[in-house]
Amino acid sequence: MNHLDVAKTPPMGWNSWDCYGASVREDEVRAHADYMAKNLKQYGWEYVVVDIQWSEPEASSTWYNTFYPLEMDEYSRLIPAENRFPSAKDGVGFKALGDYIHSLGLKFGIHIMRGIPRQAVHQNTAIKGTGKKAREIALNNISSWNSDMYGVNMDIPEGQLYYDSLIELYASWGVDFIKVDDIAYSILYGDAHKKEIAGIRQAIDKVGRPIVLSLSPGPAQLKNGTFFQENANMWRLTDDFWDHWDALVKMFDRTEEWAPFVRPGNWPDCDMLPLGHIGLRAHDGGGGDNWTRFTKDEQYLLMTLWTIFQSPLMYGGTLPDIDDFTLSLFTNEEVLDMYHSLVDRRQIYRDDNWIMWQAHSETDTYVAVFNVSDDPDCLPKSLVNKIKARQFRDLWAKEDSSFETALEVNSHGARLLKLKK
Repeated sequence: MNHLDVAKTPPMGWNSWDCYGASVREDEVRAHADYMAKNLKQYGWEYVVVDIQWSEPEASSTWYNTFYPLEMDEYSRLIPAENRFPSAKDGVGFKALGDYIHSLGLKFGIHIMRGIPRQAVHQNTAIKGTGKKAREIALNNISSWNSDMYGVNMDIPEGQLYYDSLIELYASWGVDFIKVDDIAYSILYGDAHKKEIAGIRQAIDKVGRPIVLSLSPGPAQLKNGTFFQENANMWRLTDDFWDHWDALVKMFDRTEEWAPFVRPGNWPDCDMLPLGHIGLRAHDGGGGDNWTRFTKDEQYLLMTLWTIFQSPLMYGGTLPDIDDFTLSLFTNEEVLDMYHSLVDRRQIYRDDNWIMWQAHSETDTYVAVFNVSDDPDCLPKSLVNKIKARQFRDLWAKEDSSFETALEVNSHGARLLKLKK
């Protein structure tokens, strides 16, 4: 199967990081899957993703326990910590949890770190399919921010065999989505770990299961755009994105330059949506247990940019206690119809106060207007004249209107318009 056939439209789902850091438990994952199946699946939300360190028994937040022993099988592959994921007992790994999520009509995803466990290298444990052991395939190109792994030497066949065995295990669990971290950009390495990306791509192709491959963290480098397209479905455009206006407005820079690389099966990734209730057991982003610091206008702006750019939509907040406003952002059928149907998109104007994007589906033209200034204002006439229509449908308000009336846009806000012929 060609990897471009796996994600024909941008993936949509929930990821545990913004809520729980490395500490999410099975009961919490199941509760989020239950909510998604009941309330969001009909709108296209389908992935339930367990983020980093699910093999760490004592993980408690976004702060890692350095060099803490991880759960691992006899072939140097990490497995779920049973105290956090009880259904993983008896060596079944995530199979039972994956089966449960699939029974709801949803898809199951996991996070992994690039490489082979540090403890496997220290203990020199076995690699499936070869007499070579962990120490013989490891490279000391470690992460700058997590102590769990060494890199893998892809210049020898046994390096590929290790990744083959890893993906084989995940496929047996029913994994549909793999987020690989410390691979799209490394501070220490100064680039993407291309050999390991290519090895993971090859391993996924061998198992024949349709698995979305997502690469983190950013900032992804534009020079690698074609390489990412050829090997992955998603790749992160930034480091971790949190609920701060300065981080949000900088995303216009990244989306403008990456827009030419968006196509079915390839979705440059603006990162998770830090909306709703976040930070329950997370300290990053200046957080703690709180509701998003984005104003409602900033949330409209964020969702407008993410959808017209066609970034994957991975919600980072809690689902069981989601508020009505946040839910409304995720269930607007007119916005989602646009999001799933675009065939091109690009920024058409930018100054210190205004940014405009235009996009097309096979049948319709859309314009997004962003007011990035600190004051509410009406769209200047010179910019109205750039829009080759007089009538439009406001997708967030679900109202028809025309440019005969001044188009007001709140400070740090946006309007998303479907033009009428």
